[in-house]
Amino acid sequence: MDTSTLAPTTRFARAAVFTVFGLNGFTLSMWVVHIPVITTRTGVSHATLGMLILLMAGGGILGMQAAGPVADRVGSRAMVAAAGVFVALVILIPINATGPVTLALGLAALGIGNGALDVSMNSQAVHVERQYGRPIMSAFHALFSCGGLAGSLVGAAALHAGVDARVTVAVVAAVALVLVIACVPRLLPRDRPHPAEDAALLESGAGLETADVRSTATGAGSGSDGAEAYAGSGAAPVRARRDVRKVLALGAIAIAFLMTEGVANDWSTLQVHERLHVSDAVAALAFGAFSTTMTIGRFAADRINGRFGRVALVRWGALLAAAGLGLIVGSAWVPVTLAGWALLGVGLAGGVPQIFSAAGNLGTETATTDMSHVFTLGYLGFLAGPSVIGWLAKFTSLTTALIFPLVAILLCAWFARIVATPEP
Repeated sequence: MDTSTLAPTTRFARAAVFTVFGLNGFTLSMWVVHIPVITTRTGVSHATLGMLILLMAGGGILGMQAAGPVADRVGSRAMVAAAGVFVALVILIPINATGPVTLALGLAALGIGNGALDVSMNSQAVHVERQYGRPIMSAFHALFSCGGLAGSLVGAAALHAGVDARVTVAVVAAVALVLVIACVPRLLPRDRPHPAEDAALLESGAGLETADVRSTATGAGSGSDGAEAYAGSGAAPVRARRDVRKVLALGAIAIAFLMTEGVANDWSTLQVHERLHVSDAVAALAFGAFSTTMTIGRFAADRINGRFGRVALVRWGALLAAAGLGLIVGSAWVPVTLAGWALLGVGLAGGVPQIFSAAGNLGTETATTDMSHVFTLGYLGFLAGPSVIGWLAKFTSLTTALIFPLVAILLCAWFARIVATPEP
């Protein structure tokens, strides 16, 4: 598609969603980079901190589940506005906490806000992608990663300069608040009729077929063998019923991809250290290789998707990830192991954005709710995956335990067709 013909509103919406994704990563990094400062001030132990982080995760799941139905009713733009402002404000609570109770309240609130923002901004991203008529979803996720990296660098620099953490986060919160408010008018309004409007169509005799004609007239469709065509503008076809099996299947793939990502985040450095008996500094290169190639891969994934299709991107990405894990499990040499972690990052880069894009394009009147369910399942995989690997490592070794995500990601390659855009 020639993007020079796009309406300015669509271009502005894309820039606004990019900003929201970057801000989300930047704001969350303020909590991560200041964890040592916060734990010292509040006096919480490592065990207590672990429980509080679990509370934050629970809040995230609650926020995801609540945001889906609300966004389906009022639109993702309104939900992004509410959740974005909420996150910008509640990030001040943990950084100013003076004890375990206030820290717990702050992290629970931050989890709820971030979960709601995660679902709503991805729903808005799906809407913008449909208007663009070509894949752009992975780039949004790349901006989140860049925002997290930038926030970590800013936070570290401020700490090095002796700036009080509360001052740094207050400035970041103010800037985030202003930018969210500035971005909201640029976001796209609700992209499909409200269920009540469809009910009115049924009563008037038009039926849901009218909604399908109205939607498909905009150019929505899907190609064969994974080379999906994107809608030129407007909404996806509206279906009356949710395809529960499709939602669960997408959720299963999301579990496998995000479980593997969580394993890389939590175990990559320790795996290299234990397997190859290298220094902590060398072992840290494993996560660096993984995160770098994942970020770069997300910037490239949209072009690959546009050329070969969503199904091919997920299938070949899963195979590359499996090949990376195979190198990690079988290697006894540092360069090969690091190459394996780098290859894993490349393979996982485009998968998750495409799974969420597929969930947002199911064409039901509860599209954002469907996406929130897929999000929640994937998030559970991200949280549970590292724990499963830790449990398996007790019976074998950390390296051998990585065979579990290797098998899971190979299954994703086999069932990649699930992410294809449904026929109208």
